[in-house]
Amino acid sequence: MIETATAFWLGILTSISPCPLASNIAALSFCLRGAPAGRGAAAHGAAYSLGRAAAYAGLAMLIAAAGLSIPAASDFLQRYVNQALGPVLILAGGVLLDLIPLGFAFWRPSAAWTSRLARGGALGSAGMGFLLALAFCPVSAAIFFGALIPLALKSRSFAFLPFVYGLATGLPVLLFAPAIAAGAAALAQSCAKAAALERWTRGATGTVLLILGVYFTLRHIFHVL
Repeated sequence: MIETATAFWLGILTSISPCPLASNIAALSFCLRGAPAGRGAAAHGAAYSLGRAAAYAGLAMLIAAAGLSIPAASDFLQRYVNQALGPVLILAGGVLLDLIPLGFAFWRPSAAWTSRLARGGALGSAGMGFLLALAFCPVSAAIFFGALIPLALKSRSFAFLPFVYGLATGLPVLLFAPAIAAGAAALAQSCAKAAALERWTRGATGTVLLILGVYFTLRHIFHVL
């Protein structure tokens, strides 16, 4: 239960980060052109969220399968996951608190792909969610690879927790979908409030990850606590 709640919270934090929120709203707005409001828009939002969840679950299972299929990696994960968890959480917390910059580029779907998916109805929205889930920015990469994957490895939940995380990353978009389809003017204010909330939640989560990372490091590496 705690692991599921943590995965859900990490997904919410990802969804309201400026980069994912802006790209998700823009992509869904593109997909919803001409879509009916109400149930039609909700269906597009749900499909989009399911696409994101499928992408994260699939990627996590690939990472787990690749690691566990290699004897040395499997032995390391089984014997030293607690020791490795501390430094990884410290790195993730440092990125969320802007203490550690990530200066490398991330993949983005091409305009041709997005244009093709925009004409695909709800299925296209699912495909758009799948692609954008893989278009990591520094914050989402730190949360997924630095916090969620270690959590999934430790609990050995390689599909469920990433799926819950993925659903949570699409939850605000799902809630905004009817407003987007209806062209609600309040959408911009909602996004601004989410961006302001993100600064506080990211700082709080980064601090918690740092504390947990220091705790795991002291306990399982230095055997202090």
